[in-house]
Amino acid sequence: MIELPVISSDKPERKKKPNWLRVKLPVGKEYAKVRKLVDEHKLHTICESGNCPNMGECWGEGTATFMILGNVCTRGCSFCAVATGRPNEYDTEEPQRVAEAIKLMQVKHAVITSVNRDELKDRGAEIWYQTVVEVKKASPITTIETLIPDVRNNWDALYRMIEGGQEVVSHNMETVEQLYRKVRPQAKYARSLEQIKRTKEAGMRTKTGAMLGLGETDEQVFKLMDDLAENGCDILTLGQYLQPTKMHLEVEEFVHPDKFDFFREEGLKRGLKYVESGPLVRSSYHAERHVNVPI
Repeated sequence: MIELPVISSDKPERKKKPNWLRVKLPVGKEYAKVRKLVDEHKLHTICESGNCPNMGECWGEGTATFMILGNVCTRGCSFCAVATGRPNEYDTEEPQRVAEAIKLMQVKHAVITSVNRDELKDRGAEIWYQTVVEVKKASPITTIETLIPDVRNNWDALYRMIEGGQEVVSHNMETVEQLYRKVRPQAKYARSLEQIKRTKEAGMRTKTGAMLGLGETDEQVFKLMDDLAENGCDILTLGQYLQPTKMHLEVEEFVHPDKFDFFREEGLKRGLKYVESGPLVRSSYHAERHVNVPI
């Protein structure tokens, strides 16, 4: 009998998730309540569009991160599950619908984010401003974090986005400088740092987030922390990158929880006011804690 040669693929198998990355399935009455409100008000959430592993926990507690200006992004970042393409016209009534949903949900702290709208002259700044204003009007007890996109040096747009009365303004760096071309090909490391610096100079509580497990070194993470501290960032979140589909970047490493604890301590030593660090941490995870961080 002739033995056929074994053909092996040069491409390694996808890494299996370790036990510490297991999450609970979304269930329960509060989850169902949020699900219903999101559907009825035709809202988009980054929880769904971004395949967030904490959706079950957060929605189960009656909270969600709302995504305004549609669910199609003009950017094509290689880590992100949000659809890329030519967005539709934005909905001028969206600020009122988001505000009404937050009021009905009795949200104490809301996180609002958006896709990139590079095709708009003001980057969507007016919708951003109106959304914050309407939420504050509908639910005065609600504190707000806005997770805003890269404005591509349109600083007038930035200032309009952050003057509605929100308590925290976040802009995610996403990764270390050396991986920007690979992870965020349409973004610039220095430009995002300047956006954080200008936000701080405008008197805001500043925040950013980054993913680990993309091939970064400890020294590169340290440099990111130092750069953030020097440019006025108050709060940093660090979490494990998880590959959303086979079309996205593969995970280079599943970082152990002990390493996340190590980075938390390093961040504090390097001048950051608060560091939320863990495998399942995402930008909006436990965001309510970040409103009262001493700065």
